[in-house]
Amino acid sequence: MSDTILHECGIALIRLRKPLSYYIEKYGTSYAMNKMYILMEKQHNRGQDGAGVANIKIDQKPGFRYISRYRSMKSQPVADLFTKISKKYKKGQKKGGELYRDEQWLKENVAFTGELWLGHLRYGTHGHNSIENVHPFLRQNNWRSRNLVMAGNFNMTNVDELFDILVGLGQHPKEKVDTVTVMEKIGHFLDEEVQSLFTQYKDKFTSPEISDIIENEIDLQRVLKRACRDFDGGYTMAGLTGSGSAFVVRDPSGIRPAYYYADDEVVVVASEKPAIKTAFNIEYSQIEEINPGHGLIITKSGDFAQHPIIQQQEKRSCSFERIYFSRGTDPEIYKERKSLGRLLVPQIFKSINSDLKNTIFSYIPNTAETSFLGMMGGVEDFLVSKQKDIIIDKKPSVDSHEELLSFRPRVEKIVLKDAKLRTFIADDEHRGDLVAHVYDTTYEVVNKGKDTLVVIDDSIVRGTTLERSILRMLDRLNPKKIVVLSSAPQIRFPDCYGIDMSRMGDFVAFRAMIQLIKDQGRDYLLGEVYEQCLQSENESDPQNYVKRLYDQFTYEEISDKITDIVRPEGMKAELQVVFQTIENLRKAIPNHTGDWYFTGDYPTIGGTRVVNRAYVNYMEGKLARAY
Repeated sequence: MSDTILHECGIALIRLRKPLSYYIEKYGTSYAMNKMYILMEKQHNRGQDGAGVANIKIDQKPGFRYISRYRSMKSQPVADLFTKISKKYKKGQKKGGELYRDEQWLKENVAFTGELWLGHLRYGTHGHNSIENVHPFLRQNNWRSRNLVMAGNFNMTNVDELFDILVGLGQHPKEKVDTVTVMEKIGHFLDEEVQSLFTQYKDKFTSPEISDIIENEIDLQRVLKRACRDFDGGYTMAGLTGSGSAFVVRDPSGIRPAYYYADDEVVVVASEKPAIKTAFNIEYSQIEEINPGHGLIITKSGDFAQHPIIQQQEKRSCSFERIYFSRGTDPEIYKERKSLGRLLVPQIFKSINSDLKNTIFSYIPNTAETSFLGMMGGVEDFLVSKQKDIIIDKKPSVDSHEELLSFRPRVEKIVLKDAKLRTFIADDEHRGDLVAHVYDTTYEVVNKGKDTLVVIDDSIVRGTTLERSILRMLDRLNPKKIVVLSSAPQIRFPDCYGIDMSRMGDFVAFRAMIQLIKDQGRDYLLGEVYEQCLQSENESDPQNYVKRLYDQFTYEEISDKITDIVRPEGMKAELQVVFQTIENLRKAIPNHTGDWYFTGDYPTIGGTRVVNRAYVNYMEGKLARAY
């Protein structure tokens, strides 16, 4: 993706289901640590601003620490975390000698040797990128069962409402952010659950006995049902209690991903299937999806099951996960991305007037490579069909049969990204000056004034990198025409469920639509929609009124205006920007229908409120996000 956008976040959870001594004897003391490292490293694409890991030792004796947590914001945070943890292990081995392989001694003397692990990778899409914003978060209490460790991949659209609910419960939250409000709300009902059990047994057992009973009988399903009923957003949230229970709960529309694997040794959860497969060397068929609106709950004893938490809605899993964010090594995602490229072929042939001989195909590195492969597969299929006309049907379509039979599409690596240079671009003030140097081009492969360059990208969000850098470089190669393809449709609306696409004025499709309205002298429409969006704040079931503005124009009209907007001043070559259609997106990715950033069809009321509020912010010149 040439326009970098960020994504929140990635989780990893491991629960050892047998006594620690089993793993020490079979695999060595560092078994769980190594597995957690692989799970997190194989999801580093989901967050590089920070990472954290927490560990719970189950049934630790009083007087000994049973919760360990490290967080890091180093340039390679996952490696930094596990370097520190490894040092703990090495120090323990040196100190303990033969005792280092004894379960009880290990848990009493070495940190991060417990049975329950929770890891998190963070992209800081909003707010301050400080260590205090890095998950897992810890809510502490001297009662083991009231301790709560939480990490998640989520954004809530109704943070203000959740904050007010906490205040109404008698709490005094220290911040009005979704991570704090979510943890404190779950923590509140966890406290009530523990207190209810204590009250039930206080006249029958001693307090230490009651503590043990609570840890085994605590009903996390009831806790989560009470806590999550007011949440509006996209989320996968993972939590550990100090007593050794765990949960992963998913939003009712299945917006954010969550997968798990379990056998008699472990229960494992991650945001992506390839991480689980790689870490545990299993088949994809053994990995299951956590159902929307359900919580995978793991008891202190290690038993696990999915339980309904919130009424399940129509599944609207995020399509951007498939287009861009998730690792392409997942076989289903790989096929979907290839299909996205292949489905663009009819539009390509139209844009180049079927002149393959004078066309060079390429892609903007590196994530678009898979869709590029699919695109080239479609081009080759077209050539095969023409060759069959000659060989089988004897219907020549060109003057030279030999030329067609021997023809191969021209493929070149035209654009290369200088990743090292990008690390020095640290602030908005200087980003514009340096962005032109982030990419390099390959020279002397284009027939000047004759060839058309066809370059595919995963998606085009803001269009700024195209305008400031890529198109200027490509134009210096002196092609006759440049065709930029987006394997995703036009991004028209903000996301509010975990992707950094929140300000409407940033989207080149939105700017194109606004410009078209102004070109036609229909500015009054902007004011009318502004008033509708303002009034929608008081509606119980609001509509997305911004759709009305897009409905004034065809898909092609907006694409043409985008072409005008991203065209750099002084560019010599003809330019055309081509977008994937919504129809073909759904053909390529039929099972992940979350496409609100393309269509404006949000799966929750909160999402619809966000788009209307985002438009109000745009009209009022406010740069703040709308949730």
